[in-house]
Amino acid sequence: MLYYLFRYLGKFGVSGAGLWQYISFRALLTLVLSLLISMWFGQYFIRWMKQHHVSESQRDPSIDPYGVDKKGVPTMGGIIIIVATIIPCLLLGRLRNIYMLMMLFTTVWLGALGFTDDYIKMKKSKDGLRPIIKLAGQAILGLCIGLTLWLSPDAVIRENISMARNGQEKVITYKSEPVKSTITTIPFVKNNNLNYAEVMSFCGKHKSAAGWILFVLMTTFVVMAVSNGSNLNDGMDGMCAGNSAIICLALGILAYVSSHIEMASYLNIMFIPGSEELVIFLLAFMGALIGFLWYNAYPAQVFMGDTGSLAIGGIIAVVAVIIHKELLIPLLCFVFLMESVSVILQTNYAKMGNKRGQKWRVFKRAPIHDAFRVKPGQIPDNFKILINKPNGCWLESKVTIRFWIVTIILAALTIVTLKIR
Repeated sequence: MLYYLFRYLGKFGVSGAGLWQYISFRALLTLVLSLLISMWFGQYFIRWMKQHHVSESQRDPSIDPYGVDKKGVPTMGGIIIIVATIIPCLLLGRLRNIYMLMMLFTTVWLGALGFTDDYIKMKKSKDGLRPIIKLAGQAILGLCIGLTLWLSPDAVIRENISMARNGQEKVITYKSEPVKSTITTIPFVKNNNLNYAEVMSFCGKHKSAAGWILFVLMTTFVVMAVSNGSNLNDGMDGMCAGNSAIICLALGILAYVSSHIEMASYLNIMFIPGSEELVIFLLAFMGALIGFLWYNAYPAQVFMGDTGSLAIGGIIAVVAVIIHKELLIPLLCFVFLMESVSVILQTNYAKMGNKRGQKWRVFKRAPIHDAFRVKPGQIPDNFKILINKPNGCWLESKVTIRFWIVTIILAALTIVTLKIR
């Protein structure tokens, strides 16, 4: 709203009104504002939740050795993140931008889905929503995003025109007419574009429509996978919020260079008009996450719950799809990926053992971060552990910070892929 107000005032020569046209100015202002809102609103939210006894139930000490200290800690802290993200975006973002609208819809949709799950856990059943309902909610969002990118006339790219110079492919200009495209980026490949339509070339004259259908299905899969991965990563104080803030910074850089015609040309990547508003959203989201860490860092005063963790993963996935970088997700969100893979491996390996009347496990615990906080003697002797590492029980803060360090390295590598081909 302020963007449109100052753009209007600029017509009358109001001093400073032109600043609001700059992405860098609005993005940094959004970051600061969301950080302050998150920290300010957080204290009142925590106080209100404690007064109304809306808190985390005591955790199973056999799984979480530090769970006894977390009894009575308020949950649903994802509301803090969502509020601190949406308000700055409404104030400083361009609300007619298709990508900003998609991100706001994603935040509200998955926030509501996670809130419903948390509410049922506290009031009715500790299991919360049935898994199939959560998956359906994530799938519906993925379909909505994929179809919007397919059908909306505002979701377009500008195709680059390149030529070989000194044996290297260089972008010399971009086509003047924006087009709909099913092209996405492949990391570590010289001509690093994959066209979903070409993948479906066996469909003949219908390959374009088939390519879009494949794109929509890929979008749905990515949203479901990353949303569930971040949900599984939310198991230690500060873990998910810290990892997600780092990932958002990397995505913000990718979104900015994708929206800047000169930088996109230099890096030989597709130019996506309008994607600069994703930078506004991502910095608002990052500020909200950092502000949330003020209360969520060990020892946590509030937990984000599914209200936050489901929304976080969905937001990351949707941004990656919009800027056509969804194939970078396995690298950028490797921590989330490993959380999901560890649960899948653990579950299926345990089932194989059960059929033989034995207790088989791949890791000491799953998701993978739980394997680092198993005290000696907690695993029964009749359990056969395939990977019986690490030895001993690490402090929760140590596990969290080391996971952050891994994510920082992966985020840097993700950005480097723009040059390594």
